[in-house]
Amino acid sequence: MVQKRPGLLFVLHASLAAFGTYFCMYAFRKPFSVATFEGLAFMGMDYKILLVIAQVLGYALSKFVGIKVISELKPNRRLFYLISLIVLAEISLLLFAWVPAPYNIPFMFLNGFPLGMIWGIVFSYIEGRRFTDILGVVLSASFIVSSGVVKSVGLYVMNSWGVSEFWMPSVTGALFFIPLLICSYLLQRVPPPTEEDIANRTERIPMTAMDRKNLIKKFFFPLLLIVLFYTFLTAFRDFRDNFARELWDSIGYQGDASVFSTSEIIIAIVVLLIIGAIFYIKDNFKALLTYHALLLLGTLVLAASTAMFQLGILDPFIWMVSTGFGLYICYVPFNCLFFDRFIATFKVKGNSGFLIYIADAFGYVGSVLVLLYKNFGQANLSWLNFFVYGTYAVAFIGICSTVILFLHFAARRKSEQLNKQLEYGQ
Repeated sequence: MVQKRPGLLFVLHASLAAFGTYFCMYAFRKPFSVATFEGLAFMGMDYKILLVIAQVLGYALSKFVGIKVISELKPNRRLFYLISLIVLAEISLLLFAWVPAPYNIPFMFLNGFPLGMIWGIVFSYIEGRRFTDILGVVLSASFIVSSGVVKSVGLYVMNSWGVSEFWMPSVTGALFFIPLLICSYLLQRVPPPTEEDIANRTERIPMTAMDRKNLIKKFFFPLLLIVLFYTFLTAFRDFRDNFARELWDSIGYQGDASVFSTSEIIIAIVVLLIIGAIFYIKDNFKALLTYHALLLLGTLVLAASTAMFQLGILDPFIWMVSTGFGLYICYVPFNCLFFDRFIATFKVKGNSGFLIYIADAFGYVGSVLVLLYKNFGQANLSWLNFFVYGTYAVAFIGICSTVILFLHFAARRKSEQLNKQLEYGQ
């Protein structure tokens, strides 16, 4: 039986299912961050920082577990894992509301742990296809948009319905549960990759422990640079996300619920259009190098926009959008598309989930370390100034890493082609 070539209907179906599923997942993860929990502290630390650290620790631990679980995931177990993990996250939010502070902090850890697996499950449905660049960028746009939207919903639930800061996260999650079930069902009905997909992008298969060990050994140096850059990138993207309210308040947008979603929708559209255009680059290696150009663009925008903001040249709203663009134009490729093209370029035996979860695991450890440093090392520094200095650090590390990676992959590709020519010559 000949597989039907996927077209527009496939792209629409897969995009809607992937976008909707991950969009709804954020309703179980991010709404709590719009609450300030003002005046609460525990063991000398700000209560909200403790909540953020607890959730991120759970999320980070999940990524380390996911290195094995997601890389070995079989297609027939995806939907069961997906729904079960979301249910566990919502139960944790209910317990967080029911148990008084500060004894409810561990439940935020338990909320973060199951949610860390969702990205790998959702992306496994769409990787290794001719349309993965388009599908991946739509999926990535979901976490850019959803983060702002669910915060707006959470703020609305508190302001209009009179729901407390503690019950708001579980109420917001419950509002998105049925839509998540519908989108998950649609995701399960996405057809597998065609023979043409496999020929163009390499077959994606569950990995053994030996497969993982061999891949790390072969590509240790570039993966080390990627992890270093991604750790800084994730830490400050997550900081911007978790403390968006404090940052917006500090630049004059106190009480404006719409600013969270408005700014992120602008970022999502621009990032989606730019990265989505890489779909038209059929050569996997050229696409991989193009992603390096986007990484360089993002880091330069971060540094330049922040400098202009400090000099009073750039409007605060435009600066926040610019930093969001700079962070996400770098963050999105590493979440899926960079590794998808990497696997296709070097004919790696395995799947993107393994590489994504290695980067994510260390990235979220970095996020926790940044929060601890802010609380204990720079307690007197404002949220705004801490973020400003952070953008310069990300830009510096990112520019250095990107240039070295570009040169390394170019040299590696040239060496592999030369070896093939010598083999054919013999």
